[in-house]
Amino acid sequence: MTTAEKTLELSGVATVTGTPEEVSNRLAQLPVEQVVALTLKHGNKPAVRALVATLANLVPLVSSIVEHRQDVMFRSIIEALVPDVPLPQHKLIEARMTAEARKRVLETGDWMTAAQVAKVAGFSASNPSAQPNKWKKDGQIFAVHHRGVDYFPGYALDASTDYRPTKGLAKVLEVFRGQKDDWGLAYWFASANSFLGGKRPQDLLISKPDRVITAAEDEVAGVLHG
Repeated sequence: MTTAEKTLELSGVATVTGTPEEVSNRLAQLPVEQVVALTLKHGNKPAVRALVATLANLVPLVSSIVEHRQDVMFRSIIEALVPDVPLPQHKLIEARMTAEARKRVLETGDWMTAAQVAKVAGFSASNPSAQPNKWKKDGQIFAVHHRGVDYFPGYALDASTDYRPTKGLAKVLEVFRGQKDDWGLAYWFASANSFLGGKRPQDLLISKPDRVITAAEDEVAGVLHG
């Protein structure tokens, strides 16, 4: 068995080099269905061997890529042919209620993009999201994500400290950690609170932070104790 035949048996790909007559004779001995020919007008044997070795290594890679793309296309066709599964009625109601709640929060609250926060706080305009995002990472403020943009609560920025997050907010966030996500926090701050005499927590966060912190603790205590 020749080297080409052994390689063909192991990998399904064999390379044959030589003059046109030599290659023709060798191909006649190989049980193959497809042949790809690469002709060189000039070239020394070491260069030809290096080129052939490179091509032989590329063939399995190309085959793998083609198979992957075919599989992706096959799955895309299936997804296109299968009709969308309709949402259950209760999920539609839940989605509508969530959308309405978020709409009310965004309309009644004081929300700012990172660029707006950076502008009022006097930060660099070259990277406006850096400091607000650092505040968020450090637990000093939160943000709601809406249509690809983070919005920070303007009611949490204290004008007396050059629009830095009021210190009371960090304590409220600590109280609610693991209890409410960002939208849950936004709902709570925007809702009338009986513990605060019917006022919204966001309206008292800067002026009476201790009361808001206590209201948050009361909220969590009520959840934990049912």
